[in-house]
Amino acid sequence: MAGGAGAPFYQGRQVAMVVASGAGGGYDTYARALARYMPVYIPGRPAIVVKDVPGAGGLIAANSLYRATLPDGLTFAALTNGAAMDPLFGETAARFDGRKFNWLGSMGKLENICVTRPGAITSIGQARTREVTVAASGATGNSAIMPKIVNRFLHTRFKVIGGYTEGSGVTLALERGEVDGVCGMSYSTLKTTHPDWFRDHRVNVILQIGLNKLKELPNVPSALDLVSGHDREVLELILIRQEMGRPFALPPGVPADRIAALRRAFDATLKDTGFVAEAQKLNLEIDPLTGEEIAGLLQKAYGAPKAVIAEAAELAK
Repeated sequence: MAGGAGAPFYQGRQVAMVVASGAGGGYDTYARALARYMPVYIPGRPAIVVKDVPGAGGLIAANSLYRATLPDGLTFAALTNGAAMDPLFGETAARFDGRKFNWLGSMGKLENICVTRPGAITSIGQARTREVTVAASGATGNSAIMPKIVNRFLHTRFKVIGGYTEGSGVTLALERGEVDGVCGMSYSTLKTTHPDWFRDHRVNVILQIGLNKLKELPNVPSALDLVSGHDREVLELILIRQEMGRPFALPPGVPADRIAALRRAFDATLKDTGFVAEAQKLNLEIDPLTGEEIAGLLQKAYGAPKAVIAEAAELAK
């Protein structure tokens, strides 16, 4: 009998993968690619069924995973990068402690970049001396928040032009010349959706905004390298959310052996030759973090000084 004495726990069972976004988006694309290859690395080879649960910036899925999911190891979730730190930043709709999830790992980071169209500015220094219009979808998206953060720390003069459709509307505004650029979109996302921008040098990449510099952009300045002291602490805390990228988690209370089995399967999948080939075909940027690394980032974030947390939270609204 499946799951009987001597059989792996997952044999003959079905595992649910909840995705905290809508079908067809970046999180969904990454998650479904993982689901196609991960079962072979889980002892017992269970089927993985993907279910999209969008809403409230990913908090519906995160709250459900934390508060309403049995801790049996049969459900895990692809959460949004910022969800685990929403309680720290005062989000009252986040009814969980991000440190208590059992993190499997992250498939990739969400290093933001600022790009401009040909004919506009070509360096971050120029953005300090003249107004630069950037497209955004709304007041709460990264494309609106990141220009504000860059203005605060680097004394730039980005002017956000809001109201565009998330994703395609923002990038189309740049292509049409309606704005000078876009600041605060993920490099991996833009590389997936607009590979020609980088291949054909159709944009100027003037700044990268992440905890670590991207290997593919060694000559593009990093915002974190341009600040120091208290400002660096605040910016670093904000960027921890980006570093988590595309994280996957189990609810609290899952037995340790099942956590370990799924972590091993997650790590092995990201090295699988078939998965790597499909990721390249889909232009998915794979830059993983382990579950332990995510837990370490969250411990650092939640242990930051109160003044640093308060300012980071205000800027990240």
